[in-house]
Amino acid sequence: MNGLRVIPTWRHGRERLYVCLTDGRNIAWYDREAARINVIADDRREDVLEALGPFVTGPVTVGPPPVPTPAELARLALHPDDDLAPNRPGEALLVDLDRDPGPAHRLRTDPRRRSLSAEQTVGDALDRLDGAGWHTLHSLPLPGGERLHHLAIGPAGLFAVHTLYARKQRVRIADPVVGLGRRDPEPLLRRIRGEADRASHALTAEVRPVLALVGPADVAFTGPPRQVRVLTETDVPALARLGGVLKPADVEALHAMARDRTTWTEA
Repeated sequence: MNGLRVIPTWRHGRERLYVCLTDGRNIAWYDREAARINVIADDRREDVLEALGPFVTGPVTVGPPPVPTPAELARLALHPDDDLAPNRPGEALLVDLDRDPGPAHRLRTDPRRRSLSAEQTVGDALDRLDGAGWHTLHSLPLPGGERLHHLAIGPAGLFAVHTLYARKQRVRIADPVVGLGRRDPEPLLRRIRGEADRASHALTAEVRPVLALVGPADVAFTGPPRQVRVLTETDVPALARLGGVLKPADVEALHAMARDRTTWTEA
């Protein structure tokens, strides 16, 4: 045994197998789709090939990563436990439901499952922006047990996206409160602005707040919300059509920073 571990990860349906040292540092990865093994630590090349041997299918190219950017090197240096990029939409809810699925039979749907459905719907829409030069991170933990539902990073800037399940319900927005159906209105917009402010502090960059409503029957405003952009899940692609603010290198650098769990410890 050479002391290396192989850790599979999935992102947007694409599998990579990372080869890690015992301290968690990545020294190589195998991209099945590209049929290539990228080796960072060339002195461990033979050990890497031995570790990946059972996983390799067909002929592969082996060599150093093709002109890695500083952001890519920072990402590869992350310990797997600190890398938030593999988080699925609604990751925290999925973990919570796995630990405590609740009663097998109940008269009403568990509200966590409605929230999960909303986060998955919006998360999938955001992930589809990848081809337009965007990166989206999901379920980012904040101190105090709170979290960002989604953080979208692209040419138009950074957006902290909070999702709200509103299937077939009327939504009434009177900044800072949001009323949903017959429920009592809550100051949700104040919370969303606070989440974006915390993200701005952590990333030292402007992060704009977004409320994404999933399936509302109607949306009524008493006036334009301050700072918060309000979208439905079908409007999410419009983010990619906003004016350019960030260069591709800036997008990559901010993504590398945001995917590091330690970035958020003092948000």
